[in-house]
Amino acid sequence: MNTGIHNGKKISYLLKIIVFISAAFGVFLSSYAGRNSFMGGAGVFMFFTIQSNIAIALICAVGLYLQTRERNENKVWYIIRFVGTVAITLTGFVFVVVLSPTLGAGAWNIQNVLTHVVVPIAAVAVFFVESSDVRIKKINVLYVTVPPLLYAVYAGIGYVQGWKFYEDKNYPYFFLNWGSPAGAFGFTDELPFMGCVWWMLILTVFLIGVGLCYLVMADKINDKRQVGDREKN
Repeated sequence: MNTGIHNGKKISYLLKIIVFISAAFGVFLSSYAGRNSFMGGAGVFMFFTIQSNIAIALICAVGLYLQTRERNENKVWYIIRFVGTVAITLTGFVFVVVLSPTLGAGAWNIQNVLTHVVVPIAAVAVFFVESSDVRIKKINVLYVTVPPLLYAVYAGIGYVQGWKFYEDKNYPYFFLNWGSPAGAFGFTDELPFMGCVWWMLILTVFLIGVGLCYLVMADKINDKRQVGDREKN
Protein backbone atom coordinates (compact mmCIF):
# COMPACT_ATOMS: atom_id res chain seq x y z
CA MET A 1 0.00 0.00 0.00
CA ASN A 2 1.20 3.52 -0.81
CA THR A 3 2.58 5.15 2.37
CA GLY A 4 0.75 8.41 1.72
CA ILE A 5 -2.59 6.62 1.28
CA HIS A 6 -1.95 4.54 4.41
CA ASN A 7 -1.19 7.66 6.48
CA GLY A 8 -4.23 9.40 5.03
CA LYS A 9 -6.45 6.52 6.13
CA LYS A 10 -5.03 6.63 9.65
CA ILE A 11 -5.63 10.38 9.88
CA SER A 12 -9.14 9.90 8.51
CA TYR A 13 -9.81 7.22 11.15
CA LEU A 14 -8.59 9.49 13.93
CA LEU A 15 -10.57 12.51 12.75
CA LYS A 16 -13.78 10.51 12.47
CA ILE A 17 -13.32 9.19 15.99
CA ILE A 18 -12.77 12.77 17.21
CA VAL A 19 -15.96 13.89 15.48
CA PHE A 20 -18.00 11.03 16.92
CA ILE A 21 -16.72 11.33 20.49
CA SER A 22 -16.84 15.16 20.54
CA ALA A 23 -20.38 15.21 19.13
CA ALA A 24 -21.60 12.53 21.54
CA PHE A 25 -19.99 14.20 24.56
CA GLY A 26 -21.14 17.67 23.48
CA VAL A 27 -24.73 16.54 22.98
CA PHE A 28 -24.69 14.73 26.31
CA LEU A 29 -23.39 17.80 28.17
CA SER A 30 -25.84 20.08 26.36
CA SER A 31 -28.79 17.94 27.44
CA TYR A 32 -27.70 18.41 31.07
CA ALA A 33 -26.77 22.09 30.80
CA GLY A 34 -29.94 23.24 32.48
CA ARG A 35 -33.57 23.04 31.47
CA ASN A 36 -33.90 26.78 30.85
CA SER A 37 -30.52 27.53 29.32
CA PHE A 38 -30.02 28.32 25.65
CA MET A 39 -29.51 25.11 23.67
CA GLY A 40 -29.61 23.09 26.85
CA GLY A 41 -31.87 20.80 28.83
CA ALA A 42 -34.91 18.91 27.61
CA GLY A 43 -35.32 20.94 24.43
CA VAL A 44 -31.75 20.50 23.24
CA PHE A 45 -32.74 18.19 20.39
CA MET A 46 -34.94 20.91 18.90
CA PHE A 47 -31.90 22.88 17.76
CA PHE A 48 -30.11 22.62 14.42
CA THR A 49 -26.81 22.50 16.29
CA ILE A 50 -27.62 19.22 18.00
CA GLN A 51 -29.36 17.74 14.97
CA SER A 52 -26.39 18.49 12.71
CA ASN A 53 -23.96 17.12 15.32
CA ILE A 54 -25.90 13.88 15.53
CA ALA A 55 -26.06 13.65 11.74
CA ILE A 56 -22.32 14.17 11.19
CA ALA A 57 -21.50 11.76 14.04
CA LEU A 58 -23.61 9.07 12.35
CA ILE A 59 -22.02 9.85 8.98
CA CYS A 60 -18.56 9.43 10.49
CA ALA A 61 -19.60 6.22 12.24
CA VAL A 62 -20.87 4.76 8.96
CA GLY A 63 -17.70 6.03 7.27
CA LEU A 64 -15.58 4.14 9.79
CA TYR A 65 -17.55 0.98 9.13
CA LEU A 66 -17.11 1.34 5.36
CA GLN A 67 -13.38 1.92 5.82
CA THR A 68 -12.95 -1.20 7.91
CA ARG A 69 -14.75 -3.17 5.17
CA GLU A 70 -12.66 -1.39 2.49
CA ARG A 71 -15.77 -0.60 0.48
CA ASN A 72 -15.59 1.92 -2.34
CA GLU A 73 -17.58 5.12 -1.99
CA ASN A 74 -20.50 5.67 -4.36
CA LYS A 75 -22.07 8.92 -5.54
CA VAL A 76 -24.97 8.82 -3.08
CA TRP A 77 -22.74 8.38 -0.05
CA TYR A 78 -20.38 11.11 -1.26
CA ILE A 79 -23.30 13.54 -1.53
CA ILE A 80 -24.56 12.57 1.93
CA ARG A 81 -21.23 13.22 3.65
CA PHE A 82 -20.75 16.38 1.55
CA VAL A 83 -24.14 17.74 2.67
CA GLY A 84 -23.42 16.73 6.27
CA THR A 85 -20.07 18.51 6.17
CA VAL A 86 -21.59 21.75 4.87
CA ALA A 87 -24.41 21.54 7.42
CA ILE A 88 -21.97 21.26 10.34
CA THR A 89 -19.95 24.10 8.80
CA LEU A 90 -23.08 26.24 9.01
CA THR A 91 -23.46 25.25 12.66
CA GLY A 92 -19.95 26.44 13.47
CA PHE A 93 -20.16 29.61 11.37
CA VAL A 94 -23.50 30.78 12.77
CA PHE A 95 -22.40 30.21 16.36
CA VAL A 96 -19.02 31.91 16.08
CA VAL A 97 -20.05 34.82 13.87
CA VAL A 98 -23.73 35.38 14.65
CA LEU A 99 -24.72 33.87 18.00
CA SER A 100 -21.71 34.05 20.33
CA PRO A 101 -21.40 37.87 20.08
CA THR A 102 -24.97 38.16 21.39
CA LEU A 103 -24.55 35.52 24.11
CA GLY A 104 -21.39 36.86 25.75
CA ALA A 105 -18.58 34.96 27.45
CA GLY A 106 -21.01 32.38 28.79
CA ALA A 107 -21.43 31.04 25.26
CA TRP A 108 -17.97 29.51 25.31
CA ASN A 109 -18.70 26.59 27.63
CA ILE A 110 -17.32 23.13 26.96
CA GLN A 111 -20.44 21.77 25.28
CA ASN A 112 -20.66 24.71 22.88
CA VAL A 113 -16.95 24.51 22.05
CA LEU A 114 -17.32 20.81 21.28
CA THR A 115 -20.48 21.04 19.18
CA HIS A 116 -19.74 24.36 17.44
CA VAL A 117 -15.97 24.38 17.04
CA VAL A 118 -14.28 20.99 17.52
CA VAL A 119 -16.84 18.93 15.61
CA PRO A 120 -17.11 21.30 12.60
CA ILE A 121 -13.33 21.67 12.23
CA ALA A 122 -12.70 17.92 12.52
CA ALA A 123 -15.59 17.09 10.16
CA VAL A 124 -14.34 19.48 7.47
CA ALA A 125 -10.87 17.99 7.87
CA VAL A 126 -12.31 14.50 7.34
CA PHE A 127 -13.94 15.60 4.10
CA PHE A 128 -10.66 16.80 2.65
CA VAL A 129 -8.35 14.15 4.11
CA GLU A 130 -10.47 11.24 2.95
CA SER A 131 -9.61 10.46 -0.65
CA SER A 132 -12.47 9.87 -3.09
CA ASP A 133 -12.60 8.99 -6.75
CA VAL A 134 -16.20 10.18 -6.95
CA ARG A 135 -16.96 13.37 -8.87
CA ILE A 136 -20.33 15.09 -8.83
CA LYS A 137 -21.65 17.95 -10.92
CA LYS A 138 -21.49 21.36 -9.30
CA ILE A 139 -25.27 21.68 -9.59
CA ASN A 140 -25.43 19.05 -6.83
CA VAL A 141 -24.32 21.78 -4.44
CA LEU A 142 -28.00 22.68 -4.16
CA TYR A 143 -28.45 19.62 -1.95
CA VAL A 144 -26.68 21.50 0.86
CA THR A 145 -29.72 23.78 1.19
CA VAL A 146 -32.02 20.89 2.08
CA PRO A 147 -31.17 20.38 5.81
CA PRO A 148 -31.36 24.08 6.81
CA LEU A 149 -34.50 24.70 4.74
CA LEU A 150 -36.17 21.69 6.32
CA TYR A 151 -35.13 23.02 9.71
CA ALA A 152 -36.54 26.45 8.88
CA VAL A 153 -39.87 24.78 8.08
CA TYR A 154 -39.64 22.80 11.34
CA ALA A 155 -38.88 25.96 13.33
CA GLY A 156 -41.70 27.80 11.56
CA ILE A 157 -44.17 25.11 12.54
CA GLY A 158 -42.86 25.32 16.10
CA TYR A 159 -43.33 29.08 16.08
CA VAL A 160 -46.95 28.83 14.93
CA GLN A 161 -47.71 25.98 17.32
CA GLY A 162 -46.06 27.78 20.23
CA TRP A 163 -43.43 25.16 21.00
CA LYS A 164 -41.00 26.13 23.76
CA PHE A 165 -37.47 25.88 22.42
CA TYR A 166 -36.02 27.42 25.59
CA GLU A 167 -37.40 29.51 28.45
CA ASP A 168 -40.55 31.12 27.03
CA LYS A 169 -39.24 31.39 23.46
CA ASN A 170 -41.23 29.80 20.64
CA TYR A 171 -38.28 30.09 18.25
CA PRO A 172 -34.80 28.50 18.37
CA TYR A 173 -32.59 31.39 17.16
CA PHE A 174 -33.18 35.14 17.07
CA PHE A 175 -33.00 35.19 13.27
CA LEU A 176 -35.93 32.75 13.12
CA ASN A 177 -38.16 34.89 15.32
CA TRP A 178 -41.02 35.80 13.00
CA GLY A 179 -42.54 38.00 15.70
CA SER A 180 -39.52 40.28 16.06
CA PRO A 181 -39.75 44.00 15.18
CA ALA A 182 -38.26 43.15 11.76
CA GLY A 183 -40.81 40.44 11.08
CA ALA A 184 -40.36 38.60 7.79
CA PHE A 185 -39.04 41.32 5.46
CA GLY A 186 -38.41 44.35 7.65
CA PHE A 187 -35.33 45.96 9.17
CA THR A 188 -34.59 47.29 12.64
CA ASP A 189 -31.66 48.86 14.51
CA GLU A 190 -31.64 46.07 17.11
CA LEU A 191 -31.65 42.28 17.04
CA PRO A 192 -32.40 40.61 14.69
CA PHE A 193 -31.62 43.71 12.53
CA MET A 194 -33.50 42.26 9.55
CA GLY A 195 -36.41 39.96 8.86
CA CYS A 196 -36.30 36.17 8.87
CA VAL A 197 -36.56 35.92 5.07
CA TRP A 198 -33.41 38.05 4.61
CA TRP A 199 -31.50 35.94 7.13
CA MET A 200 -32.57 32.77 5.34
CA LEU A 201 -31.52 34.16 1.96
CA ILE A 202 -28.10 35.22 3.25
CA LEU A 203 -27.47 31.86 4.90
CA THR A 204 -28.62 30.03 1.75
CA VAL A 205 -26.14 32.00 -0.38
CA PHE A 206 -23.45 31.27 2.23
CA LEU A 207 -24.23 27.55 2.09
CA ILE A 208 -24.07 27.38 -1.69
CA GLY A 209 -20.83 29.36 -1.72
CA VAL A 210 -19.19 27.13 0.88
CA GLY A 211 -20.45 24.03 -0.87
CA LEU A 212 -18.97 25.10 -4.21
CA CYS A 213 -15.65 25.92 -2.57
CA TYR A 214 -15.55 22.51 -0.88
CA LEU A 215 -16.28 20.67 -4.12
CA VAL A 216 -13.64 22.57 -6.09
CA MET A 217 -11.03 22.11 -3.35
CA ALA A 218 -11.85 18.40 -2.93
CA ASP A 219 -11.55 17.79 -6.66
CA LYS A 220 -8.18 19.55 -6.82
CA ILE A 221 -6.84 17.66 -3.79
CA ASN A 222 -7.93 14.31 -5.18
CA ASP A 223 -6.53 15.14 -8.63
CA LYS A 224 -3.15 15.87 -7.04
CA ARG A 225 -3.33 12.61 -5.09
CA GLN A 226 -4.00 10.65 -8.25
CA VAL A 227 -1.13 12.35 -10.09
CA GLY A 228 1.20 11.62 -7.17
CA ASP A 229 0.11 7.99 -7.08
CA ARG A 230 0.76 7.58 -10.81
CA GLU A 231 4.22 9.13 -10.51
CA LYS A 232 5.15 6.81 -7.63
CA ASN A 233 3.90 3.79 -9.53
